[in-house]
Amino acid sequence: MMNEPKKGLKTTVIVVILTAFATAFTGSSLNLSIPSIAADFNVSASQLGWMVTAYALAVAAFSVPFGRLADITSHRTILLIGTAIFAACCGISAAAGSFALLLIIRFIQGVGAAMVFSTNTAIIISAFPPEKRGKAIGYSIGGTYVVLASGPVVGGIINQQLGWRFIFIFTGILVLLAVILAAAGLSKGKISDKKRPFDLVGNILFVIFIPLLMFGLSKLMDYGIWAVLMVAAGIAVGVIFVIHESKEPDPAVNVRLFKSNLGFGLSNLSALLNYAVTIALSYLLSIYLQVVQGYSSQTAGLIMVCQPLVMALLAPQFGKLSDRISPFKLSSAGMGLSGIGIIAYIFVDENTSVAVIIIALIFVGAGFAMFSSPNTNAIMSCVDRKDYGVASSLVSTMRTIGQTVGMVIVTLVVTFHLGSTPLASSDPQTVIKVIHISFIIFVIICAIGVVISLQRGKEPSHER
Repeated sequence: MMNEPKKGLKTTVIVVILTAFATAFTGSSLNLSIPSIAADFNVSASQLGWMVTAYALAVAAFSVPFGRLADITSHRTILLIGTAIFAACCGISAAAGSFALLLIIRFIQGVGAAMVFSTNTAIIISAFPPEKRGKAIGYSIGGTYVVLASGPVVGGIINQQLGWRFIFIFTGILVLLAVILAAAGLSKGKISDKKRPFDLVGNILFVIFIPLLMFGLSKLMDYGIWAVLMVAAGIAVGVIFVIHESKEPDPAVNVRLFKSNLGFGLSNLSALLNYAVTIALSYLLSIYLQVVQGYSSQTAGLIMVCQPLVMALLAPQFGKLSDRISPFKLSSAGMGLSGIGIIAYIFVDENTSVAVIIIALIFVGAGFAMFSSPNTNAIMSCVDRKDYGVASSLVSTMRTIGQTVGMVIVTLVVTFHLGSTPLASSDPQTVIKVIHISFIIFVIICAIGVVISLQRGKEPSHER
């Protein structure tokens, strides 16, 4: 794939951006459709939560197994199957006559998304020469950030004018286009030229370990001791997984690399911390703008959209820059810049100007963009070409776990101060107090992320 013609490179970029856009768009746009879906199927908010949970758990559980499968077969084949599954699920979801069917289909759609997440970064990196790896990653991440900016707006318009089912139709059309382009334009070449075994035991352990850990963490406040037991079981299975993988000659995840290659291990940890901060910022700021400042959800969304817009504009540029400047140093600086922006939110109150909020969001957006593309470049630069699929999968897994950890931190702070009262239903002064404490924690996390990033040692090689 390294010597593809220019037309082939363009097709690869379009396919990767389309798949990244479509898979992210469904989640971000459906958030605004929850009341409509609840009314159509006469279900509660807690039941609707399972629709989100089922999708997230499927993505987290199956990304690594499909990444390994792609590495030993063909990235193109796994991507094609994944996009086809995702498109088919969009069509079935749009026509779903019951909530039970929608729930099942969303889980299956998560499996399809896992196949996409485990291959699209690997495919775009394989298509570009090593010295343009960061630029290629920037395209993919920039496409995802465009979704974060446009998803709520476009999804809200579609939901209001046409209904929530048309969100699935719109997404399905985009994914179907990606399937057609991928089938016609992507290289059929394999990454590996020899038969490699599929570590069945390791993959099964991973599929058990990650969902147990994630689900237990996300339900700590709801299920009490049962959630704690799930977390404990997840950790126990995780330990067994690490022991097994450290002895396996061709493991599902080369855990030895986390110890022997500081760049790889610490870059993954940095990604987890970064995504924990990202998800918490979006949630807390949305509550602040509506409960404390009194803005409508639409106005709050328009204020917050400036952050992903900055990320979408700058991610490709920082990705390109990471081909010339150390991605380790760039991502470390990005985490630091994000922390500087977040410091402003430690001091917000009911009189804080919206201009301060927007300026801080621009700092945070620029920091996240400076972190994401270079950090992903650093991760992919630390592995051999034959392991691109698993490395790509681990980025997706770190994102999912990081988002779970971020929301767990927020939930614990809220529960400590409010008990079972929802943050959105609290008085403004209590919300401000919770926000101050939460953002102090996340500034500390950013500082830890910077320290971790700076410990990564030698520059990653571009000769893989």
